[in-house]
Amino acid sequence: MRRVVLIIGCICLAINVFAQRADRSSFIRDSLDVYINRAMTTWRIPGVAVCVVKDNQVVLMKGYGIKEMGLNERVDENTLFMIGSNTKAFTATALATLADAGNLSLDDKVTKYFPWFKLDDKAAGEMATVRDLLCHRLGLKTFQGDFTFYNSDLTRLQITQKMSQLKAAYPFRTKWGYANSAFLTAGEIIPRVSGKSWEAYLKDNIFAPLGMSNTIALTAEMPKSINRTVPHTFMDERLSPVPYGQLDNMAPAMSISSSVNDMSKWVMMLLNNGKVGTKQVIPAAAIAATRAPQDVVGTVRRLNGQTNYSLYGLGWHLEDYAGHNLVMHDGGVTGYVSSVALVPDERLGIIVLTNTDQNEFYEALKWELMDVFLKLPFRNYSEQYLARAKNEKAVQQQADRKLRDSVALNLQPVPFVSNYTGTYQNELYGNLTITRGLNNDLEMRFEHHPRMFVKLQPLGGTRFYATFSDPIYGKTVFPFTIQNGKVVSVRVKVDDFIESDPYEFRKIN
Repeated sequence: MRRVVLIIGCICLAINVFAQRADRSSFIRDSLDVYINRAMTTWRIPGVAVCVVKDNQVVLMKGYGIKEMGLNERVDENTLFMIGSNTKAFTATALATLADAGNLSLDDKVTKYFPWFKLDDKAAGEMATVRDLLCHRLGLKTFQGDFTFYNSDLTRLQITQKMSQLKAAYPFRTKWGYANSAFLTAGEIIPRVSGKSWEAYLKDNIFAPLGMSNTIALTAEMPKSINRTVPHTFMDERLSPVPYGQLDNMAPAMSISSSVNDMSKWVMMLLNNGKVGTKQVIPAAAIAATRAPQDVVGTVRRLNGQTNYSLYGLGWHLEDYAGHNLVMHDGGVTGYVSSVALVPDERLGIIVLTNTDQNEFYEALKWELMDVFLKLPFRNYSEQYLARAKNEKAVQQQADRKLRDSVALNLQPVPFVSNYTGTYQNELYGNLTITRGLNNDLEMRFEHHPRMFVKLQPLGGTRFYATFSDPIYGKTVFPFTIQNGKVVSVRVKVDDFIESDPYEFRKIN
């Protein structure tokens, strides 16, 4: 026992000395592996890849963990991860490059390229520009419409057309709201002016010139890749592999997969104002255009309390930290979260890729590494983020237990369960159908998500406990509306990771 106490004391002393050392490079040299491996255990992350570039050199590039639970294939610097919304900076840079070449103007109206383009506000649809699409100022709420669009069988054209059915929450150009459908629409302008598809243009004009030979633009290509991770999420508290999201219908907003090796080339080019060596691969003016502030995001509360402003450029968040201007973005899709951060005045870039969508370590590690190079005190962000996440999860688990306990009481629905079956319709989404399952359970299926279903279990009255077959969509309560003894509608709510607002589906037969 005494030996154990002595060992623990030595560990605590080492951590304390480490936290106070002036030579912050020791964190990477001596402690980073321990820090990451410990965090992967506590957060339950299968695989992580991290890269830091400084002064046009790679100073750290490494893979940790495994590509898929149950297998022993290790992550390396060339292993592919889906980067989610870090795709947006590629799309914005491509359009800014085309603008610099005179092929388009970022202030062109969208109707110049899509004469049929409309928004719920007629005037807004007529005035909306390419720039508006790229900086999220159409008046929509963040993620609005994404339940309809994300992982669905809708085509890119159908999604762009359905934007006219999104009811704007705010007046045009008055409030920032993160709109994936807007970025898709912007990306689909690229074929109109270049003659190439979005994915072909990126491959020919960004990936190939930068030597990003492993990077792929479409999710359909991911299963065919040899050195790739598999996405993971939690299902009933078990970390499990899940199918890849089918996101190519929203490709310009979220579909790229890359490795830290390839992403290091992208980041070094961005920090070098578009140059690779002496060659100007991307015009400096295009890089500058994506970093010019366009809209105010709003209040951002960081654990370090350092942010004074939060703006959005074109495909990039713009914030300040410790006297430095930051250019950065996160990405999250089914089974993955990632981060890319630039500190241009320090010529510093940080890339973190992970293959589970339920961790905040990707964010914590970004700030930890940034503090190292900005010579700021050690804060152990991972433990702080983890404590917050555990508290939030405990609240969710308690609420879920109460719902499952209610289901176990076998409470009867009112009216009888057969009255809930039939077809329901939402103007934006389309149709869903409800059929009878076992006992008093119901099964809900969606027109545009043919592989997904929801199990509905009675909670008594007109409320049902809803469990999505795809865990990313969550568990919640679906309330039905009854009028004169008849079922008239149901309110469908998915996890906030997809979309925050509920959908009202009215019964049509």
